Formats: sequence, structure tokens, C-alpha cells
Amino acid sequence: MDIQKLKFPIGEFAPKENYSQEEINSFIADIEALPSQLRQEVKNLSDIQLDTQYRPEGWTVRQVIHHLPDSHMNSFIRFKLTLTEDTPEIKPYFEDRWAMLPDAKLPPEVSLRIIDALHERWVYLLKSMTETDFERKYIHSEYKKTFTLKEAVHLYSWHCRHHLAHIQLVSRAK
Repeated sequence: MDIQKLKFPIGEFAPKENYSQEEINSFIADIEALPSQLRQEVKNLSDIQLDTQYRPEGWTVRQVIHHLPDSHMNSFIRFKLTLTEDTPEIKPYFEDRWAMLPDAKLPPEVSLRIIDALHERWVYLLKSMTETDFERKYIHSEYKKTFTLKEAVHLYSWHCRHHLAHIQLVSRAK
């Protein structure tokens, strides 16, 4: 398999100009489904599989599992800041460095519990948002770009499916 397919097994993120309410609902459903899908995918993995990279020079499955709550906690906070402030500038973080910290070696269950609770709160918030709320914006200082919350919910729907596919590259390997 070529390296691009290993890096982006579901394809690269492609934002849209406009989103329908049905699309936004579908993105929220992807975020809501991740905790159970993730648990299902990792429940029978051995420590060897957990510590296997999904691609050369990529993260291990264990690092991906721990990355998900790191990333999604940041996103949840970005949503809350954007809903309560006028076009806040959000702080980026070095996800590659976070993946190398000692807590990235913990058992997956630690992060699975975080994902369960975090996604329960995040989805509740997302389902309560109005069309106007999804039009609110934040500035991402690293990318020097303004994002709407509808684009952000699309991004994190993709992010859920993207990293689940990385884990499946290992969990479903023969």
C-alpha cells in the first residue's frame, strides 16, 4: 500500500463552502459514534498490536488512541470559547510532542474513559447548537485562518473516521 493511502486511508480533509443541516447532523453522528467504534476496534488488541505503527514513521495504535482525547478536548474547548467569545484566537498545540509524553504509554482504557465522557458532553453541546451558532468563528493562529464551527464539526467528523481507519489498518491486518 502506498504511503499516502496509509497516511490518509479515508482521504485528506476537504472543507466545503456550504453545509446543509443534514450534513451537520451526519458529522455530529460520526462524533457520537466514535467512542463505541473505538472500543470495538481495540477490545481484542494485544500489547504488540497496540504498540504497532499503522505506517512507517507513524504513530502506534496506542499513541493514536491517546491522541484522540488530546485532540478532541482541544476541539471541545475551542467550541466553547467560540460560543462564548467573539472570534477568539485559539492556541494550537504540538500534537506530535504530546504523543511522545509518558502518558501516551498508558493502557488504552484510560483514554477510552475520557473519550466516553468527553464525547457525551461534546455531542450534547453540538446537538443544542443553532444554525447561527455554527456560523460563529475562531481564528487558528498556526494556520492564520478563520474557521466556522460548521467547518470545525466537519473536520472532527473526518478526524474520528481518519484515526479509526488508522487503527483498523493494524486491527484488521492478517
